[in-house]
Amino acid sequence: MKNVKKITGAFILFFMLIGGFVSAQDRAISASQLPKAAKTFLTVHFKGIPVSSAIEDREIYGIDDYKVYLNNGMKIEFDSNGNWKEADGKHQKLPYGFIPASIRNYTARNFPNTYIVKIEKERWSYKTELSNGLELEFDRKGNFKRIDD
Repeated sequence: MKNVKKITGAFILFFMLIGGFVSAQDRAISASQLPKAAKTFLTVHFKGIPVSSAIEDREIYGIDDYKVYLNNGMKIEFDSNGNWKEADGKHQKLPYGFIPASIRNYTARNFPNTYIVKIEKERWSYKTELSNGLELEFDRKGNFKRIDD
């Protein structure tokens, strides 16, 4: 009897996990279906660069994030509310309007012949990648912390 309960419990757990993976999936959407904050961000900072595709990443509990691919190859990720999380220029210079001034100033002053090609906004920090491949980490206020290897 104990073995039957264990096997039944294992099957229930297995099917719950499978159900979670099946319901958590990406879905292609049009740019007009993005949250208003994401659409405004794209209009202001990537004006004139058309969206080639947008993906809505759905999890069991709802929408996790959005991934937007631009015609020039750049990728921008937004959270479920449309706030930017990451911008990847794919080795192209990112527009600097949304990057905190302290990060822009630090990189311009200390790495004058480079530009930012990627930036990630994390809970307590920012991570940037420069055109020379160097990765820099900043605190939430944009103060330099370290060079990341």
